[in-house]
Amino acid sequence: MKKIEAIIRVSKFQEVKDALHAIDIDFFSYYDTVGVGNEKKRKGSYRGTSGDTEFISRRTLTIVVRDINLKKTVDCLLKSAYTGEIGDGKIFVSPIEESYRIRTKESGDDSMYNKE
Repeated sequence: MKKIEAIIRVSKFQEVKDALHAIDIDFFSYYDTVGVGNEKKRKGSYRGTSGDTEFISRRTLTIVVRDINLKKTVDCLLKSAYTGEIGDGKIFVSPIEESYRIRTKESGDDSMYNKE
């Protein structure tokens, strides 16, 4: 199993979510996150309000998949989160040693998806 952490633009979240559902990746966690990127600090203006663009709002998705689903999930993220502009995000992949379903005590791949 692999854990995928994808940091994406908030504006791309719905498109990414729909694309993941289309390839049968139906469960993931997400949270809003703020970070700094490679861009230099600059002043920005939106609807007449000025502010720093030093901190970038993003959304982080955490997805655990079976090894056989890794490539299609990463490819899906690369395609659906893409704008071609600086700041599209990052994808990190880590190994997962084990997983457990608390309710049934199942482990490994059996704990990943409902059979009901």
